[in-house]
Parts: sequence; structure tokens; C-alpha cells
Amino acid sequence: MLRIVNTKYGAVKGLPASDPRITSFKGIPFAKPPIGELRWRAPQPCEKWDGIKEAYEYGPIAVQDTPGLGTDIYCKEWHVDPDIPMSEDCLYLNVWTPAKKVDEKLPVLLWIYGGAFQWGYCAEMEMDGERLASRGIVVVSCTYRLGALGFLAHPSLTADQPSDPTNFGMLDQQAALNWVFENIAAFGGDPNNISIAGQSAGGASTMIQITCEQNFDKIKSAAIFSGIIRNPYFFDEFFIPGNIKKAEQNGKTFLEFLGVNTIEEARKLDALFIRDMYAQYRQNHLFMSPCIDDIIITDEPLRKLLTNKCAQIPLFVGNTTDEFSAFIDADSIEELEKAAKEHFGDSADEFLQIDGVREKGEMGYALTSALEPAIKGMIENKRKNGSEQPVYYYKFDATIPGDDRPGTFHSVDLWFFFETLYKAKRPYSGAHFELAHTMCDYWSNFIKSGNPNGTDCYGRLLNKWDEYSKEEPMEMIFDERGCAQRREIQNELLDFLKKKEQ
Repeated sequence: MLRIVNTKYGAVKGLPASDPRITSFKGIPFAKPPIGELRWRAPQPCEKWDGIKEAYEYGPIAVQDTPGLGTDIYCKEWHVDPDIPMSEDCLYLNVWTPAKKVDEKLPVLLWIYGGAFQWGYCAEMEMDGERLASRGIVVVSCTYRLGALGFLAHPSLTADQPSDPTNFGMLDQQAALNWVFENIAAFGGDPNNISIAGQSAGGASTMIQITCEQNFDKIKSAAIFSGIIRNPYFFDEFFIPGNIKKAEQNGKTFLEFLGVNTIEEARKLDALFIRDMYAQYRQNHLFMSPCIDDIIITDEPLRKLLTNKCAQIPLFVGNTTDEFSAFIDADSIEELEKAAKEHFGDSADEFLQIDGVREKGEMGYALTSALEPAIKGMIENKRKNGSEQPVYYYKFDATIPGDDRPGTFHSVDLWFFFETLYKAKRPYSGAHFELAHTMCDYWSNFIKSGNPNGTDCYGRLLNKWDEYSKEEPMEMIFDERGCAQRREIQNELLDFLKKKEQ
């Protein structure tokens, strides 16, 4: 087993995972600590070290609200440790490898966590990379800066450092990708077969990275879990990166809120003080998140994706059935369509696929999800704009047990894709565990080849999964009965609703 590995910056020593055929390396630095004068700057290459660095524990999580103190579903699911180490010195990554020797050239996954660009960390127990690694994949997860420390914009930053004015969290992810490209061969990985993936804000991050031309030669496939989000009925600027000028004004207001006049003064403030002040600030102001800086983000990432201005790679995309439902007060299908047209104009068809409309309820007409129509609209328009790369669409619809009756809540599918369900506290059944095993198999196959089809880890043939297209809208449904592909019947529900109104 590869227990000691020589990276470009020095040697690291890992530990056997719970499966001793896997070696885990945790807390490997991939950049200098972004502290002091390096706060609100692009990550800098880490310094070389002598001797062998013990990579036994996760590095500190990025500065954010203390996990595990709330009563929301995520504090109950996996944000359970309020004592987890936290620091502005957070740019570390983790590697799980099944390789026994350096020259195995195994496929590689770079994973990016979610959390609305405000929260999240690699040590979340649902995102343990061991089960994926057991299927012959070198798995990497990376930390990136969050909130005000990761996405502050300010006119003086733009003037003084035009090459890296903001989006520091995105630059951290890119630095991790570059580190993987340069060093992963030493862990038995293939730098020419890197898949990048993430969920929620991690999925949005994946969109950003695969639409950034600087990365095109390093990424061979991508998975976007619940990260393509577009409400077709109203403008939600959190999901749509805005102009840097607006972000700069938000940054100016925040510095005033901090009680300082300059970036230099702000760089001298304690990171936890900035965190606590930002927690108050965002209650009445915009969250700090990615914006269009004309460097790493040159246009809205979803628009670039659907117009095919992105890396030409296979995609694995999908959503859960209950996340981000979207409602609009409309008395008819015609009013609903009109509202979408008024907001998006000639671009409405790019974002709205009306097939997902539910029957009218108390809150108005509703989409099954604000994600599903955006995803399918992206796929169809990407194909229309010249893409020949396959896109595989899934829908997670398993019954989630528990007295709270949570439904298929946002992020719950991560327990299944990472096959870490055994860590969950909910009373899952054997069928759920079998589903998790199968979902992990499909994703593993995709990471290896850009195609989820093939056999499971026992050599059994998986159910066929065809790519999604407008002509053949095939979707894979994951529920506790297993997995089954079905052809979506275009406009069936829309036709039904129109007939009822006649």
C-alpha cells in the first residue's frame, strides 16, 4: 500500500482507512495559509517541507458559523461537532487511494463540498471518500474559503490586485485542481483522468470550474449534484452571480459595518470577529458569494453551460424530488407562462421547461423542483448549441425514514452516492443500503470512463442508463425499490392541466 508518498512539496504519510486496502491522507497543505497580508488574495503555492509530514487528521475547517449549534435538519444529520477545529489557515486537502504502487494511473475525483458558499467542510461524515476509493478511484476533497473571507469584493481590491480582485474561494478550488494535476500521480492517480464534482454550492462551483477556460485541459468529466438551480418565476440573485460592481458596493458597506476604512485595516482584524460581524450583517444584506469578475467567472456559469461555452466533457447531473420547489400565483397555465416570459424574455425557454408543472394548489402552480426544469433546459440547449458530449440525468426519489418526515430533502442523496449511509441516525432499511451501493457504483463508473453504465463492484451488470436528450428524455430514478430508467413523457402533465381548464 502507498502509506508514504512524495509530493512536489514534500513527503506525506497516511494511515490505513477502516478498510486497510485504502490509505487516507488528511490535512495535506495545497497553498500557503491565507492569513495576514494573504487574506483576500489568491492562494499562493505552499512552501516545501523537510522530513515526512504526518497526514493523519483533517485540517481546520474554513471560518464559518460554528457547526452543530442549530436545530435545523443539517445539524441533526451531519453538522454534529461544535468543537471541530476551525481556522483561517484552512487550505488543506485529503486523499483516499487504493493504489499499491505509484504507476497504477487510477481515475481521480476532486470533490467540492456545498453549503451556500457560507458553510461546509471536508470532514462532514456523509462525504467520506473511502467507499468510492474501494472501487478503484483516487478521491480528493479540498477546503476553500467561505463567506466574507472567501468572497469579499471592494473597489480597492479591484484596483490594487486586478488579477485576483475577489472570488477567493473559487481560486482556492482552482489551486486544489492544479495541485491534483501536478501531484496525484504520486498517489497512484492519473492526472489525465480527473473528474470534478460537487453538490449544491459545490455543484455551482463545479459549473464555475468547467466553464473557466483555464481548467479545460485538466478536467475530463464532471458531476453536478443539485447545483443547477434556477427559479423560472422570479429573479433570485443568490443563484445568479452578479456584477462585481454590485459586490464591491456590498463590500464597502461591510467594511463600514466592521468599523474600518481600508482593506489594510480589515486585514488586521481577527478572523472570528469578521465572522461574527458578517453573521449579523448578512441578516439584512446580500450574502457574499461568487460574482462575475471577468477572470475566473466571465459570465453567468449556467448560461455558459447551456450555450456550450464550457469544457467539452461528459456530465452527470440531477436532483432530489423535494428540494427548492418553486411557486407562482397564477390562475391558469397561460398566466404561468406569461410570468416566466416577463422575467426572462427571449431567454425564457432556456430556463423553463413547463413539463414539471404540478396541478394548482393553495400557493399557486408549482414546479416539482426549481432544479429539474433548469437542468433539463440546460441539457437541451447545450445540445442545441453544438454539444456532442453525453449528459446523464438522475432523480432521487427514495422515501426517507424518520418522525420528521423530511422528504427527499436537499443533500440527502449524498449519504447514498458516497455509500456512507451506515453513519446516519435514521432508521434506514436494507433496501436503502442496497440503493446506496448501486448509486455509488453508477457514479464510480462515470468517474472512471465518463459513462455510468457497466457492472457494480461485484461484477454484476447494472441496469442500462441512457443519456438524456430532448428526443429521448431518459432519466434514471433512484428510490428504495432500486433504480429504473424511464422515458419522460413530454408535455403529458401540461396537456392534462390545459384540458381541465377548458
